[in-house]
Amino acid sequence: MPATLNVILTTDVAKLGQSGELVKVRPGFARNFLVPRGLAVSATAAAINQLEHKKAVAIAQHEKAKKEAQATAAKIGGLHIKIARSVGEDGKLFGAVSSKEIEAAVKAAGVELDKKKLGLKEAIKALGIVEIPVKLFTDVTATLKVEVHAK
Repeated sequence: MPATLNVILTTDVAKLGQSGELVKVRPGFARNFLVPRGLAVSATAAAINQLEHKKAVAIAQHEKAKKEAQATAAKIGGLHIKIARSVGEDGKLFGAVSSKEIEAAVKAAGVELDKKKLGLKEAIKALGIVEIPVKLFTDVTATLKVEVHAK
C-alpha cells in the first residue's frame, strides 16, 4: 500500500490546496473523504492531460481579456465626456451626476463600459472637470475625464 496518493483537486479545499492543483494525500483521506464528496479525482495520465489543457485554455482567455481591456483603456483615455446640468444662481447643481449617467454618456461616445467599473465614490455635485479611475482588469486602469457644465 503506498504511503501517499496523487489526486487533482476539483474545488478549493482548506489547508490542502486550490482547485486544479495536483496534491499528495494519504490513501484513506482520498478514498474516504475527497473522492466521495467530489472534491478530488485520481491523478491518472488522462486527468493530468485534461488539467494541463484547461490551464492552457484559461491562460489564453486571460491574455485575450487583458488585451481587450487594454484596448478599451486606450479608448477611454482619449475620451472627454461633457454633461450639461441645470444650475442655480449660486452655481450649485440641481441634483447630481451619477455613474449611470456617465455610463450612458460613454456608451453614446461608442465605448462599452459597465458602471460598476467606475471608481466614482459618490455622485458628482459640482461644476468642473472630474477625473474618474476606471478599473477594467486586475492590472489595467484608465482615467476618464468628465466635465460638468451649466446648461
